[in-house]
Amino acid sequence: MPGRGVIFEFVRRGNIVRVAAVDEATGVEAWIIGPVSASQADLKTLARRKLDYVMKKKGLGRSD
Repeated sequence: MPGRGVIFEFVRRGNIVRVAAVDEATGVEAWIIGPVSASQADLKTLARRKLDYVMKKKGLGRSD
């Protein structure tokens, strides 16, 4: 659905960053772990792709 948003949360722990991506409409969450040296944009892209994968696997596919 167009207009569905994603909330991102970044938590740094030592040399890693945990990034959670949460679909606003459904509350479905996916997270990744990456190095602190990675750009925030790259980490967001990876987290969003994983969220899309999880949504598709649950039959809640995103279309935006």
